[in-house]
Amino acid sequence: MTANLPEPDLRRQNLAIWRRVVEWALIADAVLVCGRLVLTGRPLRVAFAVALGGAVYLLCRRIFRPAADALGPLAALCLIALFFAAGEFFVNWRSDGRGFWEFARTFESRFWSPLNGRTILVQSSTVAVAALGMTLVIIAGGIDLSVGNAMALAAAVLAWRLNVGDGPTKAILAALVTGCFTGLVNGLLISRLKVVPFIVTLGTMMLYLGLAKIVTGESTLRPPLDSIPNWIPQLVSPQAPSPRWILLPTGAWVALVLSLILAVVLRFTVFGRHVFAVGSNESTARLCGINVPLVKVIVYTLAGLFAGIGGLYLFARASTANPTAGAGIELKVIAAVVIGGGSLSGGRGSVLGTLAGAGITWVIANGCTFLGLANPIQDIVIGVIIVAAVAIDRLRKTQSTAGEAAE
Repeated sequence: MTANLPEPDLRRQNLAIWRRVVEWALIADAVLVCGRLVLTGRPLRVAFAVALGGAVYLLCRRIFRPAADALGPLAALCLIALFFAAGEFFVNWRSDGRGFWEFARTFESRFWSPLNGRTILVQSSTVAVAALGMTLVIIAGGIDLSVGNAMALAAAVLAWRLNVGDGPTKAILAALVTGCFTGLVNGLLISRLKVVPFIVTLGTMMLYLGLAKIVTGESTLRPPLDSIPNWIPQLVSPQAPSPRWILLPTGAWVALVLSLILAVVLRFTVFGRHVFAVGSNESTARLCGINVPLVKVIVYTLAGLFAGIGGLYLFARASTANPTAGAGIELKVIAAVVIGGGSLSGGRGSVLGTLAGAGITWVIANGCTFLGLANPIQDIVIGVIIVAAVAIDRLRKTQSTAGEAAE
């Protein structure tokens, strides 16, 4: 019989396997992009695409240093994007009637276009920013069902302060403080009342919805256009950024910077270790001298801060605040973390996985639109992926428990 591998060796083996999967997915992605650019006679863009892909891969490996669980969603994102790109090609080829190579030389993919790429980025950025806070919460063994309405409340406060004549700085600060306040309330209730986070945040979800309706007067609040800074609508604008060398929309850059900061906090700070410890085993963490209630309060307050930033994105969509705009967003936020490898049992999750999970949900929605699939199909596909992610997480936990018992 083959002896069980030690835990560090097993992790290194899993990491090596997932790295190979990501490498082959990126190679296939590069071949598809480069092949299309070659057929259209743009070799310089081929070189740029290869260089950019290599830089992104090195960033993922060297800066984030993701665990094996985070590389799986990243590989899945690449493969799903390839699937929809190929699906668009074959659907158009079948309806065109020309030969394969003749059609391939003139085919211009709308799914693979820069405009659609920017659209996916800005759509997923709203969810990704809020999901960063949810990553903290889920790693710590909690859940937050109020995040969607907290975002709507922050957007309502922003619109309200702009409407009464406050400057953009004060209004944005008020929105961020509101977000922090919603998280602080959640953290205090959970840590002091010792109530299950699911129940507490289910109640505060309705509480924040009611507050948002009070702030907006139960209708859509539209502040004067001249009171809104130009950079706020640009957060969710899919148009080419100016100057062009920026490459990505402003909202995507903000999400990436926040992701990098959170990744550093989780990996290199004592607080990050405490978050993982509390989520892995709260009783053990308490015996080790960790102030568990304080960690929970800080985690939920930071999650509220990310929800407040997400409220800026929510407001930027139409420069208005609707008290019900956050309904359903909490499901997408939780889905992004779970699809990204976060464990609802706590103790596991990653920033890179969360970003990949947010990207997967919007690539699926966008790709289904290009293939002419109805919205219910999109919901079914995402639901199936969430169930599969939770099932895989449960299977891994069972296998880990069995391995520890065998040793």
